Amino acid sequence: MTQPVPDAFVAGQHSATVDAAITSRMSARAFTAQPVPRDTLTAILEVASRAASGTNTQPWRVYVLQGESRNTLVDKVCAAHDAIRANPELAAQYREEYDYYPEKWVSPYIDRRRENGWGLYGLLGIGKADKDRMHAQHQRNFRFFDAPIGLMFTVDRVMGRGSLVDYGMFMQNIMVAARGRGLHTCPQAAWNGFASIVLPHIGAGPDEMLVCGMSLGHADAENPVNSFHTPRVPVAEFTHWRE
Repeated sequence: MTQPVPDAFVAGQHSATVDAAITSRMSARAFTAQPVPRDTLTAILEVASRAASGTNTQPWRVYVLQGESRNTLVDKVCAAHDAIRANPELAAQYREEYDYYPEKWVSPYIDRRRENGWGLYGLLGIGKADKDRMHAQHQRNFRFFDAPIGLMFTVDRVMGRGSLVDYGMFMQNIMVAARGRGLHTCPQAAWNGFASIVLPHIGAGPDEMLVCGMSLGHADAENPVNSFHTPRVPVAEFTHWRE
């Protein structure tokens, strides 16, 4: 039986708290080494599991990486990332299993992508010619930005594309629930190209596809990279009213 909605939420008494958790969420790109208790992470995942999913399929599978398991994966993928830079032909061995980004970029999406990329690199003082620093910054993804917790998300290959919509809601719940506990996250599609390394490492079966990864922990408030907040277009730009 469905539980009744608490009166406090019907009355909107917690709207400011919920809104603050959502609007304060950002992609943190520097974390401290402060550990996250297992019961805290379990509580976050339990809350997140209330995400909607088509016919209640709940298609998510989560692998939590910490300690030696986390560090070993970091070493493996960083080595592959460095090898590709030394020999670009090796990139053919690492392919994403689904198209996260379009094959051909068009406006306004390409404009937002460029604004995001050069805004971040500009903050860090990385110019277009700074290939070494660009490579190092991109590799920060594969170090989980120093977060103590790395999450890997997979889905059964038998599921349809609609399950990725369900997954987005589940992951948003994780990020918002983490904010409610003073934590930060960074969802990362950068891992997808290295699925052939990630999946065997985490013990995923051949029927599973890597959806993406995520860093989770306490954001480093002293690191200037975390002052980078991406803009959002106004509601009027993406909303069409029909009466």
